[in-house]
Amino acid sequence: MFPIKDTIPHRESPFVTWLLLALNALVFLFELSLSPRSLQLLFFEHGIVPLRFTDPEWALRWGLSPYNPLPLLTSMFLHGGWFHFISNMWSLWLFGDNVEDRMGHWRFLAFYLLCGLAAGIIHIAFNPRSPIPTIGASGAIAGVMGAY
Repeated sequence: MFPIKDTIPHRESPFVTWLLLALNALVFLFELSLSPRSLQLLFFEHGIVPLRFTDPEWALRWGLSPYNPLPLLTSMFLHGGWFHFISNMWSLWLFGDNVEDRMGHWRFLAFYLLCGLAAGIIHIAFNPRSPIPTIGASGAIAGVMGAY
């Protein structure tokens, strides 16, 4: 079952949800402008590559900084294609406004980012030898859906 809408009204404008939607859209539009090779490099540099964090020598051989935690954040704003992007943003649009309304704007933003960070860290813990980049807002969205 794919949800189409919810009927729960919100009291305030969900500007953090709108901001996250806009930021993800801008990053996705940037991705669409890249060549396949440049997109692959973007995913490796700004996605979560578990082996980067667990094997510093491997990371250095591939030109990646093994001590840069920023990909744990930037990976949340990258998407691997139209379906990935649309399904994530649709879920954020449907559920984010009500969770933001209940939590408040800044607590919602912190919650969203912490859920995404937790998902990335758990992925690294369960796949420490993976050389494949993980991207997307799915971990953060799953947290929002759980809070809904």
